[in-house]
Amino acid sequence: MSRLHPLYAAMEPTIFEHMSGLATAHGAINLGQGFPDEPPSPDMIEAAGRALREKSHQYPPSFGLPELRDAICGFYARRQGLMLAREQVVVTSGATEALAATILALVRPGDEAILFQPAYDSYAPMVRRAGGTPVSVRLDPPAWRYDVEALARAITPRTRVLILNDPLNPAGKVASEAELAMLADVCRRHDLIAICDDVWEDVRFDAVPHRSLLAMPGMAERAVKIGSAGKIFGLTGWKVGWFCAAPDLAQAIGRAHQFLTFTTPPALQWATAEGLARPDSWFAPQRATWATARDRLAQNLERAGFVVLPSAATWFLGIDLAASGIAIDDRDFSERAVREAGVASIPVSALFEGDGPRHILRLCFAKDAATLDEAVARLARFRDTLGTERRA
Repeated sequence: MSRLHPLYAAMEPTIFEHMSGLATAHGAINLGQGFPDEPPSPDMIEAAGRALREKSHQYPPSFGLPELRDAICGFYARRQGLMLAREQVVVTSGATEALAATILALVRPGDEAILFQPAYDSYAPMVRRAGGTPVSVRLDPPAWRYDVEALARAITPRTRVLILNDPLNPAGKVASEAELAMLADVCRRHDLIAICDDVWEDVRFDAVPHRSLLAMPGMAERAVKIGSAGKIFGLTGWKVGWFCAAPDLAQAIGRAHQFLTFTTPPALQWATAEGLARPDSWFAPQRATWATARDRLAQNLERAGFVVLPSAATWFLGIDLAASGIAIDDRDFSERAVREAGVASIPVSALFEGDGPRHILRLCFAKDAATLDEAVARLARFRDTLGTERRA
């Protein structure tokens, strides 16, 4: 008899780990896993170094340094008009830990959780680990629209939570005001708690301030908002995240957090607090750099004959392989491209549970110009070889 939990005994590595491993093994350009290649901000590195030299190295409070919790409140007030108090904020070791603590605290055995597909790959396993059942609502390219009828069909008396990733990874979609209003109405009518994975909230290129589902009417007491310093500052390895909720929800979820990582490195918390307090003008060049990289990759791909889906946010662009005249599916293309072309990507079908489109490829554009140009040249040559195979 196996001594392992069956959920983990049968679990495969994540698609991100798999593709990054192949990229390393084959010396490929890694446009799969999402992280920027540019050097981090000297301001942030100096803030972390100063904190290491001058601040405490011992356990900070489990719920986070007061300075960081206050800075998160100030950041959201300034950027989104969202008024929060310190007791509504808990700092975690990355947004993934915030998601884990939230799901463990809110999902009970027998509960169902609505997941919009494609979905970040930690959602479903964490719901199952809490004893719940993930229920998928499929979104379809190119609009990735939230459909009220599809959502209504998925809701049962056992539905307890709805998980919304907005902006949406991997699609780069931003929910419209009408879609947010519809989702809030559904949560209120069915007494659901919304888990708002807002980690891409400050990586959007439409010049529109982010509006969280938590900010919609009637949602303040039934929503948990999750954020990430890794995405805001392009410092994914720092693993500084947080969640925000009504005080009673924050307290309960914080109790789950204290038995996961308990706390997060204090120097990185102090540095993040200093960064979040900077004026809006400080953040603008970073977003402009990412927007320029997005446009460069999109234009180069289109010139090479690929059909590119729109992306208003995140670090990702999608290629429609079928519309680009490529007959193989996204998994086959991704596996072959990393080995034969030296470019790693993510097949979007890997982020669906069950049936989903098998013709969309995700590429990370948060790379330097030379890397993006070389990646497109390699993919174009690889596409030509596929055409030769068909003719043969």
